[in-house]
Amino acid sequence: MHTLRGAPALSDFRLAKLLAQCRERVPSVSSIYAEFVHLIDAPAPLSEADLATLGRLLDYGPRVATGARIGSLLLVLPRPGTISPWSSKATDIVHNCGLGERVRRMERGTAFFIAGPDGQALQDAELERLKPVLHDRMTQAVVGRLEDAAILFAGHTPRPFTTVDVLGGGRAALVTANRELGLALADDEMDYLVARFTELKRNPTDVELMMFAQANSEHCRHKIFNASWTIDGKPQERSLFQAIKNTYVQHKEGVLGAYKDNAAVIEGFEVDRFFPSPESGEWGSVREPAHIMIKVETHNHPTAISPYPGAATGAGGEIRDEGATGRGARPKAGLTGFSVSHLRIPGFEQPWEQPYGKPDRIVSALDIMVDGPLGGAAFNNEFGRPNLTGYFRSYEVQVPTPGGVEVRGYHKPIMIAGGLGNIRASHVQKGRLQPGDKLIVLGGPAMLIGLGGGAASSMAQGASAADLDFASVQRDNAEMERRCQEVIDSCWALGDKNPIRSIHDVGAGGLSNAVPELAHDNDLGGRLELRAVPNAEPGMSPVEIWCNEAQERYVLGVAPEDLARFAALCERERAPFSVLGDATAEQTLKLGDTQFGNAPIDLPMDVLFGKPPRMHRDVTSRPVSFAPLTLDGSLALLAERVLSHPTVADKSFLITIGDRTVSGLSSRDQMVGPWQVPVADCAVTLSTVTSTTGEAMAMGERTPLALIDAAASARMAVGEALTNIAAARIGKLSDVKLSANWMAAAGSPGEDASLYAAVHAVGMELCPALGLTIPVGKDSMSMRTVWEEGGARKAVTSPVSLIISAFAPVLDVRKSLTPQLVDVADDTRLLFIDLARGKQRLGGSVVAHVHGQVGPESPDVEDPALLRGFFAAVQALSESGSLLAYHDRSDGGLWATLCEMAFAGRCGLDVDLAPLGGDVTAALFNEELGAVVQVRASDVARVREVLAQHGLSRDVHELGRPVTALQVRVRHGGDTLMAEDTLALRRTWSRVSYEMQKLRDNPICADQESAARSDASDPGLSPKLTFDPAQDVAAPFIAKGARPRVAVLREQGVNSQQEMAAAFTRAGFAAVDVHMSDILSGRVSLEGFKGVLACGGFSYGDVLGAGGGWAKSILFNPRARDAFAAFFARPDSFGLGVCNGCQMMSQLKDIIPGAEHFPRFVRNASEQYEARLSLVEVSKTPSLFYQGMEGSRMLIVTSHGEGRAEFPSVEDAARVNGLGLVTTRWVDNHGRVAESYPANPNGSPHGIAGLTTRDGRFTITMPHPERVHRSVQHSWRPREWGDDGPWMRMFRNARVWLG
Repeated sequence: MHTLRGAPALSDFRLAKLLAQCRERVPSVSSIYAEFVHLIDAPAPLSEADLATLGRLLDYGPRVATGARIGSLLLVLPRPGTISPWSSKATDIVHNCGLGERVRRMERGTAFFIAGPDGQALQDAELERLKPVLHDRMTQAVVGRLEDAAILFAGHTPRPFTTVDVLGGGRAALVTANRELGLALADDEMDYLVARFTELKRNPTDVELMMFAQANSEHCRHKIFNASWTIDGKPQERSLFQAIKNTYVQHKEGVLGAYKDNAAVIEGFEVDRFFPSPESGEWGSVREPAHIMIKVETHNHPTAISPYPGAATGAGGEIRDEGATGRGARPKAGLTGFSVSHLRIPGFEQPWEQPYGKPDRIVSALDIMVDGPLGGAAFNNEFGRPNLTGYFRSYEVQVPTPGGVEVRGYHKPIMIAGGLGNIRASHVQKGRLQPGDKLIVLGGPAMLIGLGGGAASSMAQGASAADLDFASVQRDNAEMERRCQEVIDSCWALGDKNPIRSIHDVGAGGLSNAVPELAHDNDLGGRLELRAVPNAEPGMSPVEIWCNEAQERYVLGVAPEDLARFAALCERERAPFSVLGDATAEQTLKLGDTQFGNAPIDLPMDVLFGKPPRMHRDVTSRPVSFAPLTLDGSLALLAERVLSHPTVADKSFLITIGDRTVSGLSSRDQMVGPWQVPVADCAVTLSTVTSTTGEAMAMGERTPLALIDAAASARMAVGEALTNIAAARIGKLSDVKLSANWMAAAGSPGEDASLYAAVHAVGMELCPALGLTIPVGKDSMSMRTVWEEGGARKAVTSPVSLIISAFAPVLDVRKSLTPQLVDVADDTRLLFIDLARGKQRLGGSVVAHVHGQVGPESPDVEDPALLRGFFAAVQALSESGSLLAYHDRSDGGLWATLCEMAFAGRCGLDVDLAPLGGDVTAALFNEELGAVVQVRASDVARVREVLAQHGLSRDVHELGRPVTALQVRVRHGGDTLMAEDTLALRRTWSRVSYEMQKLRDNPICADQESAARSDASDPGLSPKLTFDPAQDVAAPFIAKGARPRVAVLREQGVNSQQEMAAAFTRAGFAAVDVHMSDILSGRVSLEGFKGVLACGGFSYGDVLGAGGGWAKSILFNPRARDAFAAFFARPDSFGLGVCNGCQMMSQLKDIIPGAEHFPRFVRNASEQYEARLSLVEVSKTPSLFYQGMEGSRMLIVTSHGEGRAEFPSVEDAARVNGLGLVTTRWVDNHGRVAESYPANPNGSPHGIAGLTTRDGRFTITMPHPERVHRSVQHSWRPREWGDDGPWMRMFRNARVWLG
């Protein structure tokens, strides 16, 4: 093993935070310093030349001064037995740079040097106390010496399987194995297995038992939802699943696939789908239906144990579900959600957040909300899927019960990951595998992680041993999943020649669940070889190889005659795959092991998928009764507390970390208006790059209500989802399809009966009455955390929780409604549509929660017809253009609705509550269904008429109007109840985000953004154009029919090729998909291209600095270096590098003529991924792209984590700034060059956002013009813009330059 010293690992502010944490545990710590250590596993000693090459490859990151390596060393490593994502990607780079035969693998550790007084070493006991703050015990290990890192590369002797002596020891032997292996088998399942193996006259292997446990876990088999029920002594007619399926029985229209695949499929529109031709590689359009896959998953248990990888792999697993639908499909856009207990932000603890404690095995709610959203966002970002909507609830409360006081909350969190995508009509149904078809695993290797996660997640938190909890934690590698998805995309693009007959993702249970499922779906067996499984840890036992949950894998069936074509696609994308064996007509699963010459599995399929006795739930209901609410304090104090509640408050800290524009198909994200306020009711995507049709997503959940009335809570979740998605232009209510995610603490007193009531209310009553279908969903039945503390038994039980996600095709994305109040200076009115018909029940509301209470009466949906009429009326008014703004009433009540509309419009309000009765507290803070709309005064009568036509005549109340003065005035007739400054209210509402950003990110940036929010003079995003975007300057050249070829260049991990190809295709080019593997192999030459377009994404996961691995794979590969150098030198060539392509091209400056001034791009000043709609100003430069655009201030998308331009010195930055080669600069909303955050999102000096070469042929830009080349791709834009976005001029300029 060789070790190479790396750069400092932590910035000053992160070191300061870490030092404070260390001193809390060991007060004598005087200093701490951290730096990376690179560990190289080589088959033989490396030469000086090899080490020098590695030194250059491993030169990455910001240039910062190194610290003192004094005191004690603690070296944090990836967990032995795993390969870190960093290792996978960095090793790929090294191999592609010519060191493949001399370097087996690289890993990276972080060396912490911790000193006591006078720089002395610490005692061993002190170091032990510090380890928990330095590493994640679920995914990392700590050693005390550099040489101890060799454990990462240690080879271990493979271990054989073991057996459980059922024949000799009977049921008792299986009971012992159940406990020791964490199988979570029920009593009847153990009886079943004893009987079946007694029939087979042999003992089961540990592999067979673990496989059975995973395939039959609650997580995979949904035993409770398929159970029969007796409630309060009365047998029930239906199972829970039958009640859900009733919605499909009643209303099948528009559903193409339900309940039987990895995702549901609903009808989409016929559009021009845009993808590369499988034959020529040229991007083009195919007219065909773009049907819509929908799926929503949960990943609660892993997120409680280790939030970052738990949420990341939750997102990754759901994405794989979409990609593995039918015969392969393309994920498009995502949603996410979190429910946790009290946050208790340090220094910002709220009066209602009373401490209760937690078990050591799980992290706190605060830790979950710091790290979990980062994990989920990071996976989506790197994979290349925009996350466009979601929810966040913080809830914990003590409640009286017949058995005493209970704590209800989310110590076991809810982590939701969902989304939608598109699929070809001919691929919706999986094909039938035939005997002899190849059973293939696609993706990364097996690793000793995530063992038994399906079973572990089926247990109550605290019911399993801690080491089994640890084993259920997984590892994420989004870049690998992206490679696999590129293979799937290449397969479905082949249409009828798609080599994939059937495909499943590998999730809970690993291959032990996915492979049998693939065979069983086709009434087949399989003959497989264990050692064919790609394996990163050869010492693993057969049960570990077969059952681990290493992520980013798929299993699929391919006909023998199609194997060569499939292999070629995998080779191009560098996506690993392996043929495990063949499908067999004999319905037996046989897994051979050539290592030991035996068979760890030899099992009839009917044993694995047989029917153990059906579960029966015999439960009793538990009546509840809550005292009337006692609300203390003034109306202003209640209003402040409600806005401060995390459930109501600004969610920016959860949103700006996630890419919302990748693929160029986002039309409506969370951010609304020129001040980009996160209050959108729903998300809207485009069907394709040229369409105005699309898809919408929205969420609904009202889980606290379940403490009062579980059925009402479920109905309200559906209602909220509908009032949210109503903001999109949808044809009719029945076009909306729902995903239902159910959570409950099964077995806890009264909870099973409450769950049944909730499911029955939705499946048998409300959805049939509304004409709605629930074709997909998920359940998690172990939502209870138990532990002992100080000799006392403690428990936190979640409410019965239904999370509804609504999906629908959208007729016209341009007619999406938002909460932004507009035309405030004109005469407009605010109309409140009350779907509760005057009821103002406060039970389960935020205002109750801030008093630590629940309340006796829950809001509810009493009249489905009223909700149907509301939806139809909003759609009719949207179509006629009668609604200027729209926002539903939900958490925080009418008060939150009105404030959020004022924040989005940067205005004040004059609101009169008199029409709503005399109880102003109930009127303001009840959370019944409803909505507020803004209409022109001249349209009020017509809007009322339309609402009356839909049965809402007595439910419409005129509340007042928006005003230009920044004051929210609430009155009751002539009595003023509150008059609060809008910006002061905004600061209150944004305080949670500010505190979380300050805790998680660079606190300087958090302070700057908070100050920007309070700037009363801020005019909002203010684009100013010096040209007419509707003028097509390329039209004369396009009319001649010539379409110059440009290479849309990507490397593994690049994800933004579609939007780049779309912009250049629209400008008259022939855009050709070119992978770096095409160039490195010699399959493609750059000689036939006029332009090279380096796309955005995460090449090699950015592990050697953003774009660094991509650049070095060119610079250190003679063939690639020569090809690119020759291309750059041609006078007729041009190039554009965007985001990751910008970072890459900046590091090729030595071979790009006139690029010597290019900086390198490093970590943003915030030390966070930044996704925002920003402003840049175009400067006068020789760049061929920006001619005629000089002086324009333009809206543009920011989406990067490493965009800060770094120069050798301050003086060098100033010199480059004055060369006349800076093409664009970040500017603030006043048009001034931006030096502060977030107008300057990355901290680049002089606001530098892009540069060009001295002759203007090659341009680099960190923000993404290609993602907003159409107006509908902006989250906000001036209403007068036409279809072409202003940035379209840039791409047309390139066509003009070529002539």
